[in-house]
Amino acid sequence: MSMTDPIADLLTRIRNAQQRHMSAVRVRSSKLGERVLSVLMEEGYIRSFKEEDIRPGVKEIEVELKYYEGESAIREIKKISKPGRRVYAEVNALPTPYNGLGISILSTSKGVVSDHMARQLNVGGEVLCQVF
Repeated sequence: MSMTDPIADLLTRIRNAQQRHMSAVRVRSSKLGERVLSVLMEEGYIRSFKEEDIRPGVKEIEVELKYYEGESAIREIKKISKPGRRVYAEVNALPTPYNGLGISILSTSKGVVSDHMARQLNVGGEVLCQVF
């Protein structure tokens, strides 16, 4: 079975697991997914993640979710750019969710980065998702 949008699947699994107050969740492995998870970990929204071999040729990523005083670190996570409608932003027009309290994750020519890092690198790109 092919998947048209692995990032949407990743974000949905994280969102569903946090609604159920699960400590960890397994997601399908992809290079783009790993890069998005590394940005979430750098920004402090998840504790950690690691890739595991299920069987030869099949890998999954186990994501350890983060909570603080019973509340999840991620209040809302939503996909912005979709397969039917790609959303791009220039460096001077990057979105700032909740006036800078959240982050946007972008796919740029310098890799997958947060909006803060994109401003430092002076690059724009495809807005993958927003987290706050």
